[in-house]
Amino acid sequence: MKKERRKIEIRGIVQGVGFRPAVYRIAKRYNLKGSVFNDSKGVTLDVEGCPEDINSFLEELKKNPPPLSDIGEIRGEELPVKEFNEFKIIESEESEEKTTLVSPDISTCDDCRKELLSKKDRRYLYPFINCTNCGPRFTITKELPYDRKNTTMKKFDMCEKCRTEYENPEDRRFHAQPNACGKCGPHLELLNFKGKKLNGNPINKAIKLLKKGKTIAVKGLGGFHLACNAKDIKAITILRERKMRPYKPLALMAKDIPTIEKFVEVSEEERELLMSPRAPVVLLKKKEKCSLPDNIAPNNNFLGFMLPYTPLHILLFEKLEVLIMTSGNKRDEPIAFDNRDAIKRLEGIADYFLIHNRDIWMQADDSVARIVDDEPLLLRRSRGYAPQPIRYPIWNEKKIIGFGAHKHNTFSISRGDEIFVSHYIGETDNLETIKAFERGIEHFTNFFDIPPDIAVVDLHPAYQATKFGKKWAFDNNKPLIEVQHHHAHIASCLADNLLDEKVIGVAWDGTGYGEDGNIWGGEFLVADLEGFERKAHLQYIPLPGGDIAVKEPWRMGAVYLYDIFGDSFRRLDIDFVKTLDKKKWLYIKTMIDKRVNSPLTSSIGRLFDAVSSILGLRSSISYQGQAAIELEMIAKEDEHEFYKFDIIRNTNTYIIDPKKVIESILEDIKKGTANGYISMKFHIGLAEMIVGVSNLLREETNINKVCLSGGVFQNMVLRKEATQRLKKQRFEVYNHSKIPPNDGGISAGQVAIAMRRVK
Repeated sequence: MKKERRKIEIRGIVQGVGFRPAVYRIAKRYNLKGSVFNDSKGVTLDVEGCPEDINSFLEELKKNPPPLSDIGEIRGEELPVKEFNEFKIIESEESEEKTTLVSPDISTCDDCRKELLSKKDRRYLYPFINCTNCGPRFTITKELPYDRKNTTMKKFDMCEKCRTEYENPEDRRFHAQPNACGKCGPHLELLNFKGKKLNGNPINKAIKLLKKGKTIAVKGLGGFHLACNAKDIKAITILRERKMRPYKPLALMAKDIPTIEKFVEVSEEERELLMSPRAPVVLLKKKEKCSLPDNIAPNNNFLGFMLPYTPLHILLFEKLEVLIMTSGNKRDEPIAFDNRDAIKRLEGIADYFLIHNRDIWMQADDSVARIVDDEPLLLRRSRGYAPQPIRYPIWNEKKIIGFGAHKHNTFSISRGDEIFVSHYIGETDNLETIKAFERGIEHFTNFFDIPPDIAVVDLHPAYQATKFGKKWAFDNNKPLIEVQHHHAHIASCLADNLLDEKVIGVAWDGTGYGEDGNIWGGEFLVADLEGFERKAHLQYIPLPGGDIAVKEPWRMGAVYLYDIFGDSFRRLDIDFVKTLDKKKWLYIKTMIDKRVNSPLTSSIGRLFDAVSSILGLRSSISYQGQAAIELEMIAKEDEHEFYKFDIIRNTNTYIIDPKKVIESILEDIKKGTANGYISMKFHIGLAEMIVGVSNLLREETNINKVCLSGGVFQNMVLRKEATQRLKKQRFEVYNHSKIPPNDGGISAGQVAIAMRRVK
């Protein structure tokens, strides 16, 4: 029988996911000889046997790869037959070029969970149990290839039993790099707020303390959580006060799905997302009689739940039902991940620290998602998703780095047709976040061997990420590209949907630096990756105090009323005017009239602020988007009427005038119309305005595809209404799913633009 020998290179997420054992088992089934090994590019096979058997082997590998793998590319070449005697797994090879991928961190699998809770198993109650199918990956890996010596597990020498498992290709723990047991692996400690170790079982003691209302900093996969009893109003109040986070919703972790279903509605798709190996926080609608305290998510109809995704979490929930599990950080700082740093930074917030000695090399906060139209939408892409790249059908030899924007920031790096979107970094306006930003960039570029050739930054000159990117380009003598913020939003939506063509782009958010020096945020662009034309926008209005106006929405309410009625708006018979601070208003009025620190803005986000404040919902905010979120939460979805915007032609641009909308809202307030109906009429009015402008632009350009992007499209009422109404007008509508619509997607859009623009 004729034999054939082939060298087969497999690229993608193929390390640390049980790929070589799968190859080994399938190869033996087809009586193939040769070898398989990891290298810095992926997995390489040297197989010999009957050509039909080799083909069948490859087909089976493609159809039934290990569940956590992601095959990107398979290359093969024929070699002279060598007459191998066996098929074996050999040690990894290292090369200068590192093009392999590493798996994101994966939640505890069912097999490990059973062993963890089985008294007969040698890892019974061991809080670091893992196997090839689960556990830490990205957050413990220092460099590639993904071998134990290149992870933070290097310092733990495996005992004889663990070593036997690790070296047995038939075992579930074959080359599971974090493999360990209670005899040879990491261990837990419970410390008080002074860092002093407490005696006794750390988990049992932690459970008792949580039941007593204490806050514990718990070290997870990608960093620390701040945990407290989610049924204890006082404990939650204390945590909020210490963290200086009075209103922003807090994430929850619950024992299991039946527990979650006591408090919120869970669809089949939401259940699947909760139970997925990526284990994000999933936003779920509260039940009418939800028994959890309102101060978990004030003025919000949704709660963010996740399931226990590490063995430590599982053990905590053996005697607990539901906990607050919010990010372990100070306000606006990145998540703490180092033991000493956590004790220092979380001093005064946590009463106790449940730590371990398996180091985290790269922090990764929890991902946040929700189900929209039966599909997942990522609002924060981090643990469980990063650093898996997005494959975009544009190939560019140049390696490009996008530095993102300001809020919810990420960075992105391209290699060939891959865009690596980083883990969530946060708001780049403090030293700790900038340090995390810099460390993350250094890690990604070294880790994947992607020394960037080109830097891309936002147009906003004051963004710290822009300043950092410009300095990086200067220091490294690399070309710099500046990309307008809303163009990057639309490009990120194009990349998310694997599009590369002209579209009508609706880019709505709170703040983005415009090409005319004004603050944009209510934009209609005709755009592709090459460039854009600004075809329509919300009418400009002053933003008195700049960023202060973002934190004090009452200013925008007053500005819109002043714009319509002049100073006589103060005679309006509404509560907003009656409670207006006259001294503050006179100060604001002077700023506007003299154009002092009052830049012009076309932001839809600020229009939401104005409406929210006029309705008396929110005059100041403590977290981004609070006024708009609270306006969305009260919308009565059984309302079908809507407010109409004026769309005015101005040379080559349409100006969207909201005056009639504000006037109609005032009329409804005087009639006693409930705020919930006013909110819904406003949302539908915005959706109808999107349809109206899109129809005008389709007539002009013959473009039928619409991309919706920007932080405003995290608003599910608006997204749903706009999408449905556009589709009724036979538009092809594209929304976000894998890349966040907020500023967490800006860096990916920047890179996509440069991939097309740079030849």
